[in-house]
Amino acid sequence: MFTSVFLLLAVLIDKLVGEPPRWHPLVGFGRLVRWVEGKLYPAEPQQESVKHMRLRGALGIALLLIPFTLLAVLLAWLPFIGWFYSILLLYLAIGAKSLTQHAEAVVDALKGNDLSLARRRVGMIVSRDTSQLTEQDVSRATIESVLENGSDAIFATVFWFLVLGAPGAVLYRLANTLDAMWGYKNERYLHFGWAAARFDDAMNYIPARLTALTYALLGNLRDGWRCWREQAPTWYSPNAGPVMAAGAGALGVELGGAASYHGSVKQRPVLGLGDAPETADIGRAISLVNRGLWLWVALALAIGGTLGVFGA
Repeated sequence: MFTSVFLLLAVLIDKLVGEPPRWHPLVGFGRLVRWVEGKLYPAEPQQESVKHMRLRGALGIALLLIPFTLLAVLLAWLPFIGWFYSILLLYLAIGAKSLTQHAEAVVDALKGNDLSLARRRVGMIVSRDTSQLTEQDVSRATIESVLENGSDAIFATVFWFLVLGAPGAVLYRLANTLDAMWGYKNERYLHFGWAAARFDDAMNYIPARLTALTYALLGNLRDGWRCWREQAPTWYSPNAGPVMAAGAGALGVELGGAASYHGSVKQRPVLGLGDAPETADIGRAISLVNRGLWLWVALALAIGGTLGVFGA
């Protein structure tokens, strides 16, 4: 019961306050990741075997994740004030309001007919090239980011908090940040980032499918389920596929397709059913994620209350 109440309080704080205005712990963690990478990444990687490169990356994961997870355990178990740290750590791990703010900033630019500004703003939440995007492309990229980051930054974080408490939320969020920095399949990170990508895939497997189910239930259930079943296997990510396909089907929009990354065009599978997304569809995607979050909070409270009654 306490865990579900902590969840409610952390979500309320995030909704009221948003991210810390000056410095976010994940920013500091990102700098630490770069420092560790500089120490572990070999000066001449071409002379390293695949096995050794993967071991270097795995060592980096251990050095970066274990100490902070243990610290979260100690803080959450502190007598009398452990509850405070549990709420604080979850609040810092959830990015619900930040995701909404970034997406709404794109909407404001599009509504103001400032496509150049919209491109720059969507460039803050996606990794693709945005300088040549059309208005529909900007809307598509924003919706994709909202759906995928809704799974990563919100639902998966909540899932691991409910399963393992504050240490679970911290472990997951840091692992997800590592994947975002090392999980690329390019020349530098293909082997060094292999362990980070696989670990993130494992931690996201169940949460991603629960997120896909949430999107389908709160949108067009039939199309969401159909797209999940038929289109998700075609996507290049085993966890993003169900999330994006179910979300696109639930919203009744078409996502995916060609996108430019680092100067080259990537032909991605088409996801969803319906027309190309418009500006108004970004708001619908934001609403879908936020309604999903409140559904999870309500279910956690209901289950926690039921277990508390029977436990008593």
